[in-house]
Formats: sequence, C-alpha cells, structure tokens
Amino acid sequence: PYPVFLTSKVIHGFGRGSKELGIPTANMEEQAQEALCQDAQLGVYYGWAQVIGMEENRVFPMVMSLGWNPYYKNEKRSAEVHLLHEFPRDFYGHELRVALLGYIRPEKNYDSLDGLIADIHMDIKVAQHSLERPSYQVIAQHPFFSVQAS
Repeated sequence: PYPVFLTSKVIHGFGRGSKELGIPTANMEEQAQEALCQDAQLGVYYGWAQVIGMEENRVFPMVMSLGWNPYYKNEKRSAEVHLLHEFPRDFYGHELRVALLGYIRPEKNYDSLDGLIADIHMDIKVAQHSLERPSYQVIAQHPFFSVQAS
C-alpha cells in the first residue's frame, strides 16, 4: 500500500547515470532497499524525494529504479532515484527521503542504450503526469518531509 516512505544516505553507485545516460541518480543504501524489497516488485516507481541540506530541503518529483538493471548485468541489486531537478553539485552522504506513490513498470533488458534512455524518458513523463493528481500533490507536504531547524 502506498505511500511507502524510505530514508537513506546517498551513496556512490556505478557512475553510469550522469555519464552514460545523462540521467543522474542518487543511490540508496542496501538497508533501505532491503526493507523495501521484502514486499516490493522490482521495477520503476514514481513519487516525491528530498535531499536534506540541498535546495532549501525542497521536495521534488522523482522516478526510482529498483532492481538488477539487466542491461548492465548488475551482480548487485540497486535502488537509484532520479530527482526531476538539476542540482548544482553532488550530494553524496546527504540524507535522502523518498515517498513512493506508484509503480510504473517492471525492469527489463534492452538491446540498446538508446532504448533504455527512451524508456527512462517515458517513465519521467508518466511520473510527472501522475504526480499532478491532487491526492499525490498533498504527499509532498507530508510531515515525513518536514525538517527540524537546528
């Protein structure tokens, strides 16, 4: 049942998101994935995300890939969040808060990098359209995303 709330430190991933795909991702720690993977289907999700200490802690739309990324033949499962915002710098080590609101599609293998990139862009459009719903807009204001001033 949605929403599903996850918190993780942003860790280094495989270094492909920005370089090969032009789609930077924030990679979640294994503990966050483990909690999710007990119940979740592998594939692509959409929702809201926040990076504590960046961009005034604003909440942004996101898509998240959870799985093995068959195109790259990963030997390790990953949870990679693409926030629909251009950040001025990297934020490794920052706290990432994610609210999953829905499932877009299962992960799949691709014959080409272009095919993968095209599907990611379609996932982003699906997420943007879905998050326009008023019932999903209110989740961006959920107390989960409130940050105490220090």
